Amino acid sequence: MQTSLPSSNALTVILIKLRREQGGHAVDYVSICSPNYLHDSHIRFALRSNSDAICEKPIVLNHWNIDALQAIEKDTGKKVHTILQLRLHPSIIALKQEVDAAPAGTKFDVDLTYITSRGKWYFHSWKGDEKNQEVFRTNIRGTFFCYAAFCFGKVVDNKLHYRDEFKAAGYLEYEKARVRWFLSVDVEDVPEAAKKEGKRTYRSLTMNGRSIEFSDGFTDLHTRVYENILNGEGFSLEENRVAIEIVGGIRSQSPIGLTGDYHPFLKK
Repeated sequence: MQTSLPSSNALTVILIKLRREQGGHAVDYVSICSPNYLHDSHIRFALRSNSDAICEKPIVLNHWNIDALQAIEKDTGKKVHTILQLRLHPSIIALKQEVDAAPAGTKFDVDLTYITSRGKWYFHSWKGDEKNQEVFRTNIRGTFFCYAAFCFGKVVDNKLHYRDEFKAAGYLEYEKARVRWFLSVDVEDVPEAAKKEGKRTYRSLTMNGRSIEFSDGFTDLHTRVYENILNGEGFSLEENRVAIEIVGGIRSQSPIGLTGDYHPFLKK
């Protein structure tokens, strides 16, 4: 079941209706695609309704919410499954294998650039409501940092160089990489060459000066995640912790400006 209805009352009505249609049998999974700031309460409701929860990113907004949900998993015997589709992307898998195979102590120099243009609707919807959702800091960054942590390990250092309502940039040092990152929802940040091709998005990852292509290969990744969940091989709550902690650390910082090792896009 998928629903974008925001309230737990709406979920109650849906679950009761489904149980009646199934002759009173329990609902196995509740798929949660509601506004991000409601994920925690909707997951809790699903678990306490004797259903597993499948939830889109970001799973929660704060790392301590993960601890509380894990406690409910233990109490109910039900599970929370998360959508970390980029971990199934062939290029990301190959990158992780390359990093893992490097000699001990190797640290890669990485530039991550992620521009995904949004129109005015974006900031007039619930996604642009900083009070409830902190969308720019949590929604897009969660995806961005999730696969970086997957490839490069634990975080050693976390600096924020720049932030406004459209873009942010900073520096993250992992066990196996030094990462300069830049992300934006402003079409003006798309490189001119890509704009001339009519593109409104731009994704780039370079490692030690070598480009790692991952613009394609996104087809059916969500479907594969759902298939894995149904086969008992889904991603757990704990696998979201590092990304949520990184975003939380960034959210609490004030930008330090163009000092130190910052992303080259900030020169504009």
